[in-house]
Amino acid sequence: MVLSIRAAVAADAPELAVLAAVTFPLACPPGSPLDEIDTFVAQNLSVQAFSQYLADPLRKLFVAQGTSRSGEQRLLAYTMLVDSPPSDSDVAAVVAAQNSTELSKCYAHPDTHGSGLSAKIMAASLDWAQQLGRSQVWLGVNQENLRAQGFYTKHGFTIAGSKRFWLGNRVEHDYVMVRPTGQTTTG
Repeated sequence: MVLSIRAAVAADAPELAVLAAVTFPLACPPGSPLDEIDTFVAQNLSVQAFSQYLADPLRKLFVAQGTSRSGEQRLLAYTMLVDSPPSDSDVAAVVAAQNSTELSKCYAHPDTHGSGLSAKIMAASLDWAQQLGRSQVWLGVNQENLRAQGFYTKHGFTIAGSKRFWLGNRVEHDYVMVRPTGQTTTG
């Protein structure tokens, strides 16, 4: 698989929306209503939403682009970092707000799971936060998503607290995980 990791650009918004529609449901707990997932994707992971994210100077998106099995170039993974203090009080209670960056999204196409691709895009994301001089990166991960928790733990994140995540009218429970920048990982 020929692969490059790069900063996302405005022209990536349509393909990011397609990738997000495939990957976001994989992070949801079993039993999450499909209509709630679809509504979340439409409101938060649409072409318009990604266009806004890409235009926001406080956000940085990275993409992993590679050749698919059919020989086409396509986006295979993406991350989104938010360089602003946490707005959620539960997060602010456990995160050094003034010197942290949020890893808001970290998703890879299921065809790439286990390939090492996620580790590469994670490294690019963590390097960016370190270059900004941030002392830590934090994220929220559903408490039922054991696969993601294992991945984040492998990359140096530890559970620091919990927060709520609204999926439509349904409250989900996330762990808040933090990681100092500059540390090495086993990933």
